[in-house]
Amino acid sequence: MAVEERDSHSGYLTTGHEWNGIKELNRPVPWPVWFFLFAAFLFSLVWWVLMPAWPIGETYTHGILEVDQRKTVTEKLIAARARQEEVLSRIATLDFAEIRNDAELMSYAVQTGQTLFGDNCAVCHGTSATGGPGYPDLVDQAWLWGGEDEDIAETIRVGINADHPDSRISQMMAFGRDGLLESTDISDVVSYVRTISGQADEDDRRLGDALRGKDIFADNCASCHGEEGHGETDFGAPDLTDGFWIYGGDRQSVRETVFKGRTGHMPSWEGRFEPHTIRILTLYLRHLGENRE
Repeated sequence: MAVEERDSHSGYLTTGHEWNGIKELNRPVPWPVWFFLFAAFLFSLVWWVLMPAWPIGETYTHGILEVDQRKTVTEKLIAARARQEEVLSRIATLDFAEIRNDAELMSYAVQTGQTLFGDNCAVCHGTSATGGPGYPDLVDQAWLWGGEDEDIAETIRVGINADHPDSRISQMMAFGRDGLLESTDISDVVSYVRTISGQADEDDRRLGDALRGKDIFADNCASCHGEEGHGETDFGAPDLTDGFWIYGGDRQSVRETVFKGRTGHMPSWEGRFEPHTIRILTLYLRHLGENRE
């Protein structure tokens, strides 16, 4: 029979276990442990009765309250879809001005438009819609085909130089490659264009005659870009005076554009986007431009 040993310091009996001179005391389980243990047990019993709990073959106990999370989620999804359809219907039918004055619709358009743009447009125009070489900046308010809501929506719908029957068509001739202008003429035109855009430097004055370039511009370029170079949205001809360049505004880039010509391309999104989706993207782009820092 084992002899009980009591710890002289604490007064508790030992369990007989000892590790490297340290003896284990046979202390009772603290009452809070018993309390929470029994509380958890009682809670489990109540939960099993009230809520879905035990699997029974292909089904389960439904509980007195018959709570069904799958049913709840399904109902919420149906309600959310119905609400979404209502919002999309309003976006599809209201005027752009009415949508813009509706905070709820604009909030939805901006949030949804950001996702749509990121998934479909950002690969060319960048995630911030500021474009890059060959792809226009969509927030600088320098629109090739017009910056009103209807203009932007139409451009998205039919594309540019796309396979849509109503596609916007635009092409700049290769004045150098096709022999339409001599090399000196191109140099003079480049100096003139850089001058009216406010970017002319010493190289432009040294390598070309802007005054002579003005006459060459009037004879060869003004029919599309306008007499003062402010562009023409009917032809998709950019404004050459605003300092915004798709292919670069330095002298070499401008000369290359005049020499080789440019033919941009944007796919038509009709058929891939619903009409309301095109309108959402339009509202999103206008929002970006109006709130650009």
